[in-house]
Amino acid sequence: MRWPWNTTAEGASATDTSSENEIPLQDSLLTWPDPSNPSTLIPTLVLTSSIFLVAKLYRSYLRRIPQAVDIPPSFLRRRSLLGQVTYVGDGDDFRIYHTPGGWLAGWGWLPGRKIPTKRSDLTNQTIHVRIAGIDAPEGPHFGRPAQPYADDALAWLRAYVGGRRVRAYVHRRDHYERVVASVVVWRGLLRRDVGLQMLRAGMATVYEAKSGVEFGKLEEKYRRAEWWAKTRRKGIWWTRRADFESPREFKNKKTEVAAKGS
Repeated sequence: MRWPWNTTAEGASATDTSSENEIPLQDSLLTWPDPSNPSTLIPTLVLTSSIFLVAKLYRSYLRRIPQAVDIPPSFLRRRSLLGQVTYVGDGDDFRIYHTPGGWLAGWGWLPGRKIPTKRSDLTNQTIHVRIAGIDAPEGPHFGRPAQPYADDALAWLRAYVGGRRVRAYVHRRDHYERVVASVVVWRGLLRRDVGLQMLRAGMATVYEAKSGVEFGKLEEKYRRAEWWAKTRRKGIWWTRRADFESPREFKNKKTEVAAKGS
């Protein structure tokens, strides 16, 4: 016959035995898996590599660049920038709002990926682009009068790229904090080089300088386009040769006049 106190003692003994086999809660929380175990090591390496890959992809291809001064040196002569033209202020330069990844990255249709339209929202958020290899008639700057055909060149460029998405193959930054770039734009089903088309339309000359000229391997094409427009007296070439003044000559003359005046 079992006595009640014997039963209680045996129950207590069993309870004590099971308690000895249990791991305290605080100890289980501090127990780390063995890092050398392949079942732990492989998923950790895959996750870490994926995080680094995504971060590098974002920095290289999906991070928006606000202004020309923010373009990394690694981009120059190696990469291009896709963006929408927001303002055309002269016959050979304009501003773009950088849209990395374009439509596939959600620009224009995803929430938070809208291109601003208000000037206040575009302040310090656009890249100033100078078209490489060409020189358009000089507009009015610093109190100087505009060169003949300056308004025509400006109107041509606004009609050709205004509000459109363009791709700028960046070469370098100039002393005006612009990025000098070869620019292409889709016109219908054709991908057009903007500088080349301006030369063919007679709205610009090949850039004339002793150094620092960028053509992006298109110098020969540019010179042929200029010759073609000149022989057909298109645009600025309609002027008689005796009266013709290139944008470079016009700027040099104004600079000399300003220097004498000071």
